[in-house]
Amino acid sequence: MPLRIFYSPIFREHKPEGYHPENPTRLDYAIRGLSENGLWNEENVLEPVPASPSDVLLIHDGDYVNRIRELAAGFTYLDPDTYVSPGTWEAALTALGAARDAVKFAVKEKGLYLALVRPPGHHAGRSGRAFNASTLGFCIFNNAAFAAYTLRELEGNAVVIDFDAHHGNGTQEIFWNDPAVVHIDLHERDIYPWSGYEYDVGGKDAEGSKVNVPMPHYSGDDDYILAWEEIVLPILGERDPSVVVVSAGFDGFLGESLTTLRLTERFFSYAGSTLSRYSLAVIFEGGYNIGLMKGLPAFIKGYLDGRTERSPIKPGYETLSTVQRVISVHRNWWGL
Repeated sequence: MPLRIFYSPIFREHKPEGYHPENPTRLDYAIRGLSENGLWNEENVLEPVPASPSDVLLIHDGDYVNRIRELAAGFTYLDPDTYVSPGTWEAALTALGAARDAVKFAVKEKGLYLALVRPPGHHAGRSGRAFNASTLGFCIFNNAAFAAYTLRELEGNAVVIDFDAHHGNGTQEIFWNDPAVVHIDLHERDIYPWSGYEYDVGGKDAEGSKVNVPMPHYSGDDDYILAWEEIVLPILGERDPSVVVVSAGFDGFLGESLTTLRLTERFFSYAGSTLSRYSLAVIFEGGYNIGLMKGLPAFIKGYLDGRTERSPIKPGYETLSTVQRVISVHRNWWGL
């Protein structure tokens, strides 16, 4: 199956003044991990076609878009977490374009199409901060939402899986009332952006289309594999999409500093292998060092290999309780 990576040096031009965890070196870690695993070469890396300013209005409102464009004339902070710089506007448009390209390629031919982009996007809602979040969480425009919008336009519906350690509140807010976009989100409970709980199931006439699995602190591979088997895979099987959008964050990897999760190559390889029956548009979200060097290539290699091998698991009691709550909530809409 083909592997294509949509990447541009322009993504490095969104950069902070001084230290910030979301900086261009994240791309170095990712490319290093891909290269060391034979997944990065001249043949499979493609330059994305940037989105236009009018394209952004498909997922964000005009006031927010204009604010980003104006502030990005210089360097400033939108909030305590999130900055813009003179390179942000072009980088953000190109990131959206990469997400769209990944979907178009995924629809055309089964494979894995990675939008290796910055700035990230899944916390950006229609007007900026989503669901009363305190900040934008490093995000500018919502690349995964643009991918989902593109897929919905091409195929009539879309499925998004978000396994970043933080809830994809922006993506979920944008499609909150849209039953055609199923959004399944596994994330660490009770951390930024403090949303995405079991009973958050979507707006009026879209109930059940938003599936949140808030995982306990210190969850590891066994915990995530249980949630994946009991919730993610059954819903995918029932929906049976040809293409899946993956909001792929690797900040839950053991050794990353922004969460307490303890995931390793085992979970990411397993997740990739179980998705090998689908064509994937993979949109890069979080991950800041070791998660990118180890988790990202493990996910891709698992997908390309396609062999699902799972040893016995011993999830924690809190995970068992969480999974049961999610199942009991969503039995109204899914055959869980």
